[in-house]
Amino acid sequence: MIAVQERRPTPLSTPGSCPVIETQRLILRPHRMGDADAIATSLNDWQVTRMLSRVPIPYHRQDAVDWLNKIKAGVTPDWYLAITSGDDVHIGMITVELRHGLWHMGYWLNRFYWGRGLMSEAADAVADRFFMRMPEAELHSGAFADNAASLKIQQKLGFTITRCGDLYSLARNAMAPHLETRLTQDGFQGVKAH
Repeated sequence: MIAVQERRPTPLSTPGSCPVIETQRLILRPHRMGDADAIATSLNDWQVTRMLSRVPIPYHRQDAVDWLNKIKAGVTPDWYLAITSGDDVHIGMITVELRHGLWHMGYWLNRFYWGRGLMSEAADAVADRFFMRMPEAELHSGAFADNAASLKIQQKLGFTITRCGDLYSLARNAMAPHLETRLTQDGFQGVKAH
């Protein structure tokens, strides 16, 4: 009789705890309960929320509190970084989440801070830190086809389009054309390269 040795799955590598990252103009930090009002204000703006797949509109303060309670539990290896200006004003969010075995980067910015290169700066810093901690990993992202600004950010970083399809948007209450993208450390260009 041959003994069969049981194979245990190897634990998935993680990028470690959510960091604090300082850039030239921003501080990216873990969220606090005090961010609820700013999150609710930003995500109750149709111009922001229509570009996101998993956020409803209207978006209330209690929605933000519930989400903050969930992420503060710390049961996932995900990074949920508040994007703050130098005076600690919450202006957006950038995440690196493990979904379906793949690392996904997502982000949004309060509309009054659009057009200043702040999201490019934040996404560049987060991708750089992620690849320092996990050089063999891939980052996945994407955007609705009508979100040219987000697709431009991803292109500047070196993301490549891997798939085009439709994705349900909770705020739009409809399917919408969506582009999926992927980035490796070798393909990572950083916004400074452009």
